[in-house]
Amino acid sequence: MDVKPKTGLNAKKDGIGSLLLAGGDITREQLDKALEMHHEKMQDGRRGLLGKTLVDLGFTTEEAVTRAIARQANVDFISLEKYDIDTSAAAMIDPDSARRYQSLPIGFDNGRLVVAMMHPNDIVTIDDLRLITGYEVKPVCVSDSELKVAIEQYARATADIDTRGDDDSEQDAGQAPEDIQTTVGDKPAVQLANMIFNQAIRNAASDVHIEPQEKSLRIRFRIDGVLHEVMQPPARMHPSLVSRIKVLAGMDIANRRSPQDGRTTLKMDKRVIDFRVAALPSAYGEKLTLRLLDRSARLITLPELGFPETQLKKFRSSINLPYGCILVTGPTGSGKSTTLYAALSELNSVEKNIITVEDPIEYRMSGINQVQVNPRAGLTFATGLRSILRNDPDIIMIGEIRDHETARIAVESALTGHLVLSTLHTNDSAGAINRLGDMGIEPYLTASAVNAVLAQRLVRVLCKQCRKPHTVSREEMLKTIPDFPFKKEEKEITIYKHEGCLRCSNTGYSGRVGVYELLRVTDTIKDLTLKRSSAGEIAKTAVKEGMITLRRDGFLKVREGVTTIEEALRVLA
Repeated sequence: MDVKPKTGLNAKKDGIGSLLLAGGDITREQLDKALEMHHEKMQDGRRGLLGKTLVDLGFTTEEAVTRAIARQANVDFISLEKYDIDTSAAAMIDPDSARRYQSLPIGFDNGRLVVAMMHPNDIVTIDDLRLITGYEVKPVCVSDSELKVAIEQYARATADIDTRGDDDSEQDAGQAPEDIQTTVGDKPAVQLANMIFNQAIRNAASDVHIEPQEKSLRIRFRIDGVLHEVMQPPARMHPSLVSRIKVLAGMDIANRRSPQDGRTTLKMDKRVIDFRVAALPSAYGEKLTLRLLDRSARLITLPELGFPETQLKKFRSSINLPYGCILVTGPTGSGKSTTLYAALSELNSVEKNIITVEDPIEYRMSGINQVQVNPRAGLTFATGLRSILRNDPDIIMIGEIRDHETARIAVESALTGHLVLSTLHTNDSAGAINRLGDMGIEPYLTASAVNAVLAQRLVRVLCKQCRKPHTVSREEMLKTIPDFPFKKEEKEITIYKHEGCLRCSNTGYSGRVGVYELLRVTDTIKDLTLKRSSAGEIAKTAVKEGMITLRRDGFLKVREGVTTIEEALRVLA
């Protein structure tokens, strides 16, 4: 912490004026003038502080006065602008108390609660905070203006979220905020949960991980596909925080020994967010994983996804065929559902009856009939598909092909005049052909039904505010990446490195874009499918016919300055 060395004066007995004078912050004439004005205020019945008078007169700065107060109280001085406030510490008191005491907890130090205060020698406030929080208090001195801003930011971050969401009939587990607070009965946990929800939504996190450790509690957010640790509350807050979230999600708070699933819908700043909650017993208590789905998010269109122009034209021609099966493959979190929604948005029209069966429904789309899988009620992908086929569909979207029965119905639907869009979990596009065979689909059915397979990944996009150009020679690059797409005449290339700034939260990246590999099932690919050829043989043939591989598309985005070599290799290696 930044502490100004003490002068030879007695820090406890000398006044603020004497300390500022001794430190060379003001002159004797300035101090006398300020004292005169200060006494006039006192005689007129107006209360005020000498330090504020000196600042108002322009004789010194607020920081200099605050440093003097810190020396007088024999405590550390810090600047909140340069301090990373621990939100779990702030949650120890409510915003009203922070305003009343003009104090805000900002961290922990060897088992003590570090509290930013305007008046660090206020014994009554320190005693009250010790009783409220249960921690020994370590006061630190901060400037008046910085503390007021921090308290208001904290108040906004802990504002009650509308846990009733909207009028969705599925939301039967939510309670009014006041009911939940009464049930849980632990205000710090309520505030910490609200802070986690608010911060996750504002940071556009896709997942929140609440993980008990041996001596602490770790909170991590997955932002742009990468996990970041955002806070470490005390381990003792874990039970009450888990109970708070489980009550919100309609889960059994008494059951801590078996996995549970729940959900809640929250409303914040006119945005409706679905939280899917999964509880998993671990060595040190229950781990919670929260998946965030923003219902209010705007649907991304196909051109915004990051397709190379040639691949976009081919993909559009595939989805505009009257029948057949289009598969999108990739690992969990690779943006498959977003691609399917973008395709459906383009196909959506009054002339077409589009029905989807999903788990969960991630985006609500006007004009499309969306069915939520509900295994408890007997509504699985397979049973839903059978019912959909009796409802005269033109286009069917299946959230995921998971088993033989779903795969069989999807293929048969594609062969009987329907356009079927679905996802599979395979590493590349060629692997999807063999995966259907592994699920028991005969090669002749796969060859006839599948029109195209799109494999994809998501790479982080460089922050345009702070990215730095970097020139690399052809020889140097090819030593590391022999297949980097250089043009024949190029001897060097300018690529970009990530740096980090306030706009991108010092990560160097902001948002994500897709990397794609589109395999069209041509006559040659059909022949290989019928022969049960390996995925490698199918991929080689597709490349000869013009397919751009995932790796090549990733490196093309490096060339264009969209992402970095490190990010492309992280995702595609």
